[in-house]
Amino acid sequence: MDDLVLEVKNLTSWYRVTDDRGRRHDKTVLRDVSFTLRRGEILGLVGESGTGKTTLVKNVLGLVKTNMGEIIHYTKRPQMIFQDPYSSLNPAYTVGWILEEPLRIYGKYDAAERRRRVEEIAEKVGLPAECLARKPNGLSGGQRQRVSIGVALIQKPRLIIADEPVSALDVTIQRQILELMRSVRDELGISFLFISHDLNVVYQLCDRVMVMKDGRIVEENTVPELFEHPREPYTRELLSAAD
Repeated sequence: MDDLVLEVKNLTSWYRVTDDRGRRHDKTVLRDVSFTLRRGEILGLVGESGTGKTTLVKNVLGLVKTNMGEIIHYTKRPQMIFQDPYSSLNPAYTVGWILEEPLRIYGKYDAAERRRRVEEIAEKVGLPAECLARKPNGLSGGQRQRVSIGVALIQKPRLIIADEPVSALDVTIQRQILELMRSVRDELGISFLFISHDLNVVYQLCDRVMVMKDGRIVEENTVPELFEHPREPYTRELLSAAD
């Protein structure tokens, strides 16, 4: 148990909807979802759109009320890397200001220490020093995603949730960002919950993978085992589509 960073037990989640006749009823999105995530592990979550991946993330982040089940954080709350770095970064401020803002909010560091940590994180995620003076619209898509990763890292989390973080990038930049995430995991021991619809990306990055269908985890295994010996017909369909 000492190396667990996250445990989800029997999570069921629903929300209230209104049908065509104006009647309100509950729509179940997640059904009895359970899993664990260990220190330094990259756990993939795959499934088609509408399967409940986003609702699971919102529950883990505490953005929606958990209806049934239990979510146990063995570390402080996770940080988030979003699919579209441009929309998640404030366009009015420089990269240096954006990276420093979490430290200002935390309030523990003086200005000199904040600047030192910003420069350190920028180097770690492969951002040239001149990028710190630019605003997000002056960066490439890959550089913006590096900023997003830097914002997540600067608070020294033990868990990062990455929601389709490379889907908007071309293949070459995808590979660079995946290599960055892997090196961060290896160097700092950070765990990732990596959400994607792209099994090829999951194969490159993840240690273990969960397959979600209709709000349930229908299959879970190590990446080699799941890709080579899928048990569920739905998993085989996803793998066939990826090929």
